[in-house]
Amino acid sequence: MALSERYTDEHAVAGLDFSFPEIETWKNSFAGYEILIDDPEFTSVCPKTGLPDFGKIEIRYMPREVCLELKSLKEYLFCYRNLGIFQENICNQILNDVVKATQPIWCEVKGDFRPRGGISTVVWARYPRPENQTEVPPRAI
Repeated sequence: MALSERYTDEHAVAGLDFSFPEIETWKNSFAGYEILIDDPEFTSVCPKTGLPDFGKIEIRYMPREVCLELKSLKEYLFCYRNLGIFQENICNQILNDVVKATQPIWCEVKGDFRPRGGISTVVWARYPRPENQTEVPPRAI
């Protein structure tokens, strides 16, 4: 493969400088329960080829003071539709933005992306982030 055809450092960070809208929240009234939000029709774009990526995003978290407002979250997720960004970065960016909005007790974002070229990808991003990056936490979803 010629060097000009390879992925670059610019591809690796593509989409991360996008100005995502803030996710709105509402006051939580209870303690000790989990919320699972499922977006089965998530779409984004490969930053190198421009080809569409299709997948399912699951956000699972235990709220502290506030919960995610779903219409606001839907509008936030819609921003990815035409955004060139790697699947791994999608899950980590969503996790960062959900944590920023809600400061949950814990949170997990799972991206289950459909096959393209015969390969599918599943990405898990978790908060709190493991202190030991070699530690493999159990999957909650």
